[in-house]
Amino acid sequence: MSANIAENRRARFEYHIEEQFEAGVVLSGWEVKSIRAGQVQLTDGYVTIRDGELFLIGCRINALRSASTHVSPEADRTKKLLMHKDQIKRLVGKVEQRGFTLVPLNLHYKGGRVKAEIALAKGKAQHDKRETEKQRDWDREKGRLMRHKVSGPGKD
Repeated sequence: MSANIAENRRARFEYHIEEQFEAGVVLSGWEVKSIRAGQVQLTDGYVTIRDGELFLIGCRINALRSASTHVSPEADRTKKLLMHKDQIKRLVGKVEQRGFTLVPLNLHYKGGRVKAEIALAKGKAQHDKRETEKQRDWDREKGRLMRHKVSGPGKD
C-alpha cells in the first residue's frame, strides 16, 4: 500500500473489523485534483450495495476554487467502487445474512490511482467502545512506565 490520503479513524473505534478489501474508486477530474490537494473527508462515509455494485456514500470531496466553470462540483456525490464480481457476491452474502456492514477505512494511492480500503465490520456495543478506550489508555500508560524504567532513576 502507498501513502494514505485520508483515514477514517472513527471506523476502528465504532466497529469490529472482520475483513479488509481494496477497491478502485470511480472519480471525475476535479475530484482527483481535490484529493491530491487533501480536500477529502471519510468520517461519515459508508458503503452500500445496489444492483450488485458497491457505492461509497458520505465521502466528502471539497472542490478547489480553481475547479472548472463548466462542471458543477458536488461535494457529497456518490462514488462507485470497483471490485471483482465474485468478491462483491461474497460481500453481499455476508452483509445480508450475518448483520455485517461495509465501512471505508482509508483512501490511498496505488500505482498512481486512488484506491479505497473497505472493511467488513460489525458495530460495537457501548461497553465494547469503553473497553477499547481502557485498553488504549493502559497500553499508553505501560509504554510510559517502560520508558521511565529503562531511562530510570539512578542513572546519574
